[in-house]
Amino acid sequence: MNGTESGMKRRAFLGGLAAAGAGGAIAGMPGHAEARESGMTGRRDICIFSKHLQFLDYAGAADAASAMGFDGLDIPVRPGGHVLPERAVDDLPRAVEAARKKGLAVPMITTAINGPDSPHAEDVLRTAADLGVGYYRLGYYRYDDSLGIAGSLESQRSRLKELADMNRDIGIHGDYQNHSGIYVGSPIWDIWHLIRDLDPRWIGCQYDIRHATVEGGLCWPISMKLMAKFIKTTVAKDFRWEKADGSWKVINTHVGEGMVDFKAYFDLIRELKISGPISMHFEYPHEPRRNVAEPLFTKDLRALRGFIKAAGLS
Repeated sequence: MNGTESGMKRRAFLGGLAAAGAGGAIAGMPGHAEARESGMTGRRDICIFSKHLQFLDYAGAADAASAMGFDGLDIPVRPGGHVLPERAVDDLPRAVEAARKKGLAVPMITTAINGPDSPHAEDVLRTAADLGVGYYRLGYYRYDDSLGIAGSLESQRSRLKELADMNRDIGIHGDYQNHSGIYVGSPIWDIWHLIRDLDPRWIGCQYDIRHATVEGGLCWPISMKLMAKFIKTTVAKDFRWEKADGSWKVINTHVGEGMVDFKAYFDLIRELKISGPISMHFEYPHEPRRNVAEPLFTKDLRALRGFIKAAGLS
């Protein structure tokens, strides 16, 4: 399906919903110009990453997120995600409609897109922008041993420039998440090198304080200050180091029970005037239960809201 055909299909679907009166929020959904304004307001909505709710359908996930007290959803639109990229034109509006019927925001989605030529990239991003989604997380880059570290980064800079141009044309902002390990961007200076000359209205960093602390120890505030103008979305989770079987391992914990200094983090968020939606991930072991609010998740949500309030940000 080409871009013109998919765009016609998307608009026809949304128009059909409006004509049928299927959900006031869907009927009044903004177009590209309006989405550029309504989806990028800087509100600090706390969203659950709906990867953790994929055992539920869209309505069930919205019910669970609402019952737990979240402000919104961060929906994975990627291979194996809650919405499959090849189904985004049809299924993303349904997922957003289900969320908004429960009073939830959908300010952000998570994708595997890392260039304009990524499979279904235009369909996913145009559909999201039509729905008023302001932000999406990119897929990850990896180092190419044949190019070396510097060569890999130079190659990826050009792809990000093309993607930023595409984001501008569509009216949506793309964020690259810093992730611990051997990904590009594990050292946050990599991300700075890639995007420093690009327009922060269209490309940036989804700052993950857990991963920044794993990789940065005590120096994470430096990287956060460096990236401040590019940080439009953030991720909240916690961890600790633990020695097991003779080696040190990263163990995921509840918010406030690990090594992330959330007090210092939100104090710096306030100082740097960073806002925008927060995605909560829950990587510690848990057993999701159908149609029941997960008490482990609400424990993290309460703790996070407490840190935000203590920093004078609520």
